[in-house]
Amino acid sequence: MQTAEAARRFVRVWERAWAAHDVDALLELYAEDCVHRSMPFRAPHRGRAELAAYLRWSFTGERVADVRFGPPVIGQDGLAVAEFRVLAEDTEEDGRPSTLAGCVFVRFDAEGLAVESRDYWHTVTGHQEPAGPLFIG
Repeated sequence: MQTAEAARRFVRVWERAWAAHDVDALLELYAEDCVHRSMPFRAPHRGRAELAAYLRWSFTGERVADVRFGPPVIGQDGLAVAEFRVLAEDTEEDGRPSTLAGCVFVRFDAEGLAVESRDYWHTVTGHQEPAGPLFIG
């Protein structure tokens, strides 16, 4: 599978599955032996089982109002980058609204599965749009 096709599928599924907290749909995007890094100082999540545990933990206490991904930017050697924005309410904090915005770097294998991914993101209180469009360029 071409990187551009894999990246478009990746952001399309993430957009829908994050909103629904559908961990199984997200795991189908990743190779069995994938490595996911969330934030620079956390230990990586190795393999689908660790990624599943991380995703379930991340979704706990979150009610999603809207998820948007920008179009992926395609690099070389199976690499793609996409920005995202999530509007949510914290179900453990009296429905306090928050916005999470960031980007994901993904390397795909020949079958179009993510073998490596890395997220960088920032959260603010309240619902707001990023200062610019959701894409680089």
